[in-house]
Amino acid sequence: MSKYVIGVDLGTSAVKVSAMDKAGQVVAQQSYDYPLSQPQPGYSEQNPQDWLYATTIALDRLILKDGLAKEDLAGISFSGQMHGLVLLDENNQVLRPAILWNDTRTTKQCEEITAQMGDRFVELTGNRPLEGFTLPKLLWVKENEPEIWAQAKTFLLPKDYVRFCMTGELGMDYSDATGTVLLDIQAGQWSKEIADTFGIPMSMCPPLLKSIDQTGTISPAYATFSGLSTATKVFAGGGDNACGAVGAGILQPNMVMSSIGTSGVVLKYEERADVNYHGQIQYECHAIPDTYYSMGVTLAAGHSLNWFKHQFASEEAFDEMVEKASQRPLGANGLLFTPYVVGERTPYADADIRGSFIGVDSMQTKADFTRAVMEGITFSFRDILNIYDQNGQEFDTVVAIGGGAKSDFWLQMQADIFNKKIVALTNEQGPGLGAAMIAAVGLGWFDSLQACAQAFVHFGQTYQPQPANVARYNELYQIYHQVYAQTKGLTHALMSFRRQGE
Repeated sequence: MSKYVIGVDLGTSAVKVSAMDKAGQVVAQQSYDYPLSQPQPGYSEQNPQDWLYATTIALDRLILKDGLAKEDLAGISFSGQMHGLVLLDENNQVLRPAILWNDTRTTKQCEEITAQMGDRFVELTGNRPLEGFTLPKLLWVKENEPEIWAQAKTFLLPKDYVRFCMTGELGMDYSDATGTVLLDIQAGQWSKEIADTFGIPMSMCPPLLKSIDQTGTISPAYATFSGLSTATKVFAGGGDNACGAVGAGILQPNMVMSSIGTSGVVLKYEERADVNYHGQIQYECHAIPDTYYSMGVTLAAGHSLNWFKHQFASEEAFDEMVEKASQRPLGANGLLFTPYVVGERTPYADADIRGSFIGVDSMQTKADFTRAVMEGITFSFRDILNIYDQNGQEFDTVVAIGGGAKSDFWLQMQADIFNKKIVALTNEQGPGLGAAMIAAVGLGWFDSLQACAQAFVHFGQTYQPQPANVARYNELYQIYHQVYAQTKGLTHALMSFRRQGE
């Protein structure tokens, strides 16, 4: 009898595969890194073959190193980095490196979309055109690489490419499809109006799938390549944010998710397609069939802290660096950091804004700078939460996942800055857990993802806001919130100066 499901978490820097039993316990886990290419400022690309090889190596190790029998692997599903553009030719061969979610080269194309469609675009997709989305990337290739565009017959997103290589079947689930901003979110189908407006053949759009839909089984060719069984069933999966929400138990409207990874996400479960945030935050189909989620994104959350550590504290262990920061006073002795080191998405859709330290003083220590970076990242999340407040959305619980959930200090900081109860998970596995849950429901182990969550998702310690800290952070946030407007002109001028020298 088959015993396990596999969740594949295809991230920006590595893939992690997790085998889980019917109780939601991780029985084996493997990961494998792959490189990121940044050939020009603002560009971010990867070779899709690197995802396939890394995933295959990790799966192979589950069998060879962890001793799992291939016959015991009942199903596999996927969480994937969103928005990345993979272009295939008529033979389904990759035409160029994938353009990733954090690539910001498409400002011109976003402006073109707004100029041609205006509010109608937001009405159809639930989103404004932003550099990270897939449609502007398609238009960039069309305008800048006509020889590639002439050969392009299909586009996929990262996890869909890996799944295609495993099964031979093309497709894209709804949660990732909404992130392309080519989907009519209320109609639940690719938008012919958008495609026709921008000269994109509808034939390029892959078949649409629910996250729990079976998309086939492991092909004989991939079975030989990977060691998996052709009896293993393959399910569509979802975008990493949707899967992260499933794995965090964000299954009802009173809860939001705070995820500090390379990027940062605040995500809220939504029951209807017609909630209108006027494009201020993203609106997407959920991995849970016929439901939705809204989210705001900080482009450089954990990336800001990793950048700081690499440049200025490379000799320190991460835990040591954070512990020293926790000993510094709230507000980092008057130092503020804005985490716009690669541009920003929410609430400022601005590819040219850049980060800053404000209030640098000779009495401050490296630990003050670390604390300021952590506080600045968390303030950027509060910027997103403000949008929900402004739209009358109420919630009382924030489930924290990612790097920000691995530190008691950072969890308490979130509670104090958000003035909300923060809950951590005892079995925090990120989007990979959500992917495994999708496979479990697809196999019929559970009737729904909500039922699966009762077995797979386990909430742990709760962090309550401390009134004195809330008051101090409220005062500091009012200063932080002014920094973008005050520095925008200067940082844009500096980016222009930088480009002139390239």
